[in-house]
Amino acid sequence: MHKHFSWLTAIIIATVAMFALVFGFDSHNNNASAASSNGNKTLIVYFSMSGTTKQAAQQIQHYTSADIVRLQRATPYPKGYDNYARVADRERRHNIHPAIKHNLPNLDQYSTVMVGFPTWWQQPPMVIHSLFDAYNFQGKTIIPFTTSMSTPMKASMPTMRRLARADGATIKNGFRYDDNNAQLRKFLQRNGLMNNN
Repeated sequence: MHKHFSWLTAIIIATVAMFALVFGFDSHNNNASAASSNGNKTLIVYFSMSGTTKQAAQQIQHYTSADIVRLQRATPYPKGYDNYARVADRERRHNIHPAIKHNLPNLDQYSTVMVGFPTWWQQPPMVIHSLFDAYNFQGKTIIPFTTSMSTPMKASMPTMRRLARADGATIKNGFRYDDNNAQLRKFLQRNGLMNNN
């Protein structure tokens, strides 16, 4: 009777231990999976004056389901192309980084940040410099996109690489959006950014 009890006890203990190991392992994996999903989102930050870059950003958001936020100068540029172009050119020539509104969400939840802007004088507007001044992109992957009648993305890449690397971020080659959504989808697919819907 005593031996039978010991044998039965050993089986019960072994069974409980096995269940604890299996379910404990699954629970650990679930926790690890949940942790890995944190900080793995994509954010689209865009600056737009005429609305063209806004349209590009919204199209990217449609394909990626990423969060999106508009980058704004603290004091808006004056209305009218000639007026804001004059102010923007002065910023460029004197390396002025204008103050911006601090309206970005907590960046800890994002691993990838897409930064969109119109190309001005073969480079990003100075508010993009202000963006990197104001926020820490260390450890993020930066993917730029631009809108321009003819200037290719590669014209802005030296500046974007400099800004990203100074912040400790990784940067990928960007994309010039010219209303070609087929090319945009291919670009997003290459970078693993398309949603699954």
